[in-house]
Amino acid sequence: MKVLLLYPQFPQSFWSYDRFMEIAGLKAVLPPLGIITVAALLPQDWEMRFCDRNVNQETEADWQWCDLVILSAMLVQKPDFHALIQKAVRLGKKVAVGGPYPTSIPQDALNSGAHYLILDEGELTVSQFIEALNQGQEQGIFRSLEKPDVTQSPMPRFDLLQRDAYLMMAIQFSRGCPFNCEFCDIITLYGRKPRTKEPQQTIAELQALYDLGWRGSLFIVDDNFIGNQRNVKRLLRELIPWMKQHNYPFTFITEASVNLAEDEELLQLMNQAGFYAVFLGIETPDQDSLQVTQKLQNTRHPLVEACRKINEAGMLIYAGFILGFDGERPGAGERIQAFVEQTSIPQPMLGILQALPNTALWNRLQQEQRLLESKGIGGTEVGDQNTLMNFIPTRSVDEIAREYVEGLWLLYEPSHYLKRCFQQCLSLGSLEQRKQTMQFSPGKGLRLVTQLIWHQGLRRPEIRGQFWQQLGAILLTKPQVLNMYLGLCAAGEHFWEYRALARERITQQLGYDPLKVSVLPEPEPMLVK
Repeated sequence: MKVLLLYPQFPQSFWSYDRFMEIAGLKAVLPPLGIITVAALLPQDWEMRFCDRNVNQETEADWQWCDLVILSAMLVQKPDFHALIQKAVRLGKKVAVGGPYPTSIPQDALNSGAHYLILDEGELTVSQFIEALNQGQEQGIFRSLEKPDVTQSPMPRFDLLQRDAYLMMAIQFSRGCPFNCEFCDIITLYGRKPRTKEPQQTIAELQALYDLGWRGSLFIVDDNFIGNQRNVKRLLRELIPWMKQHNYPFTFITEASVNLAEDEELLQLMNQAGFYAVFLGIETPDQDSLQVTQKLQNTRHPLVEACRKINEAGMLIYAGFILGFDGERPGAGERIQAFVEQTSIPQPMLGILQALPNTALWNRLQQEQRLLESKGIGGTEVGDQNTLMNFIPTRSVDEIAREYVEGLWLLYEPSHYLKRCFQQCLSLGSLEQRKQTMQFSPGKGLRLVTQLIWHQGLRRPEIRGQFWQQLGAILLTKPQVLNMYLGLCAAGEHFWEYRALARERITQQLGYDPLKVSVLPEPEPMLVK
């Protein structure tokens, strides 16, 4: 069997870091861990070709060569996903699909012509698919109500990746989350009982990446790394000596719930193991909105204090914020801005609430007849962070849109952004264990620095002085965060373009520019490209 594995393109988004990728000479932030794990589950005597279309395009020769096309996709990859299915069908190729998007909305893939739907988690459904192929079945839907034991999950085929095209590598330690946030589809897809790999299994994956020559940042892609705190501590206690023996070849970033701040031992272990950053789903500083959406873990302790504790443990904070919760009071956007300034979170992801398929929020809104199905207000698609909601909210759409665009515009005003990057880096404590907090390869690092000096140290007069002043202070007072600081500064080039793109998209949906009716001054022309 000749198999062409394809990973669809992502549209430009908050997390795509387009300008940063261009400046750094990279193609994509992260590799597609799911599809290279599926590759490890397929018969290893099959001939395989793999293309991450965010890195390199497959050729027409690849299409002619293959017998079977396998796709994996998330909801945001919807346009390219369907285009690839339809092309494969036109060329007379069999198509198998899987991943979070087909699992959530199988009918979409069937409507585009997919022959085989390998849904839920591949450890249980890929074998069903292979058996069906062996029996000559021309189509099929393969599902499992059970959740697999991830200690039996194979090592991903890291060898298939064009590794030097990515900012980071990725591994997964656990699946599932113990919490019950109404808007989240993770518990729908992977359950509320976190399942973890064995420490030695995870370290074997790190060793494989090490042996392949990877050095640098590595994302542990768990949706809540600390969902099973006992097992996480077991991993960290074995990871710490491995990292020391290998002279700290990696630095780690992951996602975790805010209750991480409540466990001093866990914070210390993560620091010693080489974690330099964590993404937190803060969502909103409004306690009433957190109660409404069942994000109760964020209500137990003051959020500002939680952020301070995580910073003191040596970890940079990335965070997500959402506008549009039921019962949300006017001014939610301004309160998020105030929280971000108070905590100096450099890259707050501000989004408008979407009801994702099969979540508790989706089901409730459907019962209340407030769901607008797959389209958002103004005809927008579900799954995009800068589209209006796909349901009827409890306050004015115009008000939510204005707060969203205004929030992005002010939070990513260049001097405000650079100030937060500087303050966050200075706030990090307990960095003695490591030489650096983020790593780039020598070639990529040199390119990034020279591009950064040109763009921010020379070309932009409005931030030129601030850039050199803050860089000098970092070098004098905290040189161990230099790589992190430079990376954050360079990412600003992406966000300054992205805020203009987000404003343009919302303007198209509303039919007017929300900033034109606000009290904000008009942007300087050079900031809108």
